[in-house]
Amino acid sequence: MWVDPDDDPRETDAAPADERGILLDYLRAYRLTLEMKCAGLDAEQMARRSAPPSTMSLLGLVRHLTEEERHFRRVMAGDDAPNLYRTDEDRDGAFNGALPDPAIVEDAWRQWRTEAELTDRYLAGVTDLGTLNAGHSDLGPEPGGQLQLRDVLLAQIAEYARHCGHADLLRERIDGRVGQ
Repeated sequence: MWVDPDDDPRETDAAPADERGILLDYLRAYRLTLEMKCAGLDAEQMARRSAPPSTMSLLGLVRHLTEEERHFRRVMAGDDAPNLYRTDEDRDGAFNGALPDPAIVEDAWRQWRTEAELTDRYLAGVTDLGTLNAGHSDLGPEPGGQLQLRDVLLAQIAEYARHCGHADLLRERIDGRVGQ
């Protein structure tokens, strides 16, 4: 899984010159990292649980991060984007429903790419990191309060970073592959 820096899709020649560019570059890099950690795995491997009783799997992470992309749009754009996997009855539905079925894996990747694209579309239309949320926020010190785009974008990056660390361990447990 080690990628030569000259071939690493996360590396670019253009260094971002401002805060917004840096944040968007981090988000892009962590999304690519997630894809790289899952590359070449079949449905059984994607759905393989970390260690009982945990329900964490790479497929569960993809589904969970899909929910996080939707959450970003609910908070910032005010979009009507209800949860896809999580319910009141099953708060861990993204993980519990991550079954070793090729159709479920394919659907998870399709949903994740769609949601990431919709987040990117929102971000392309908003240049001011001080833009306030249009939707209800459950983030920050005051639920329902106002948040700046900067804060929500940082929370999204932190969510990806945390779960890419989990993905490292999950992938190593599956086939011993490690990488940067």
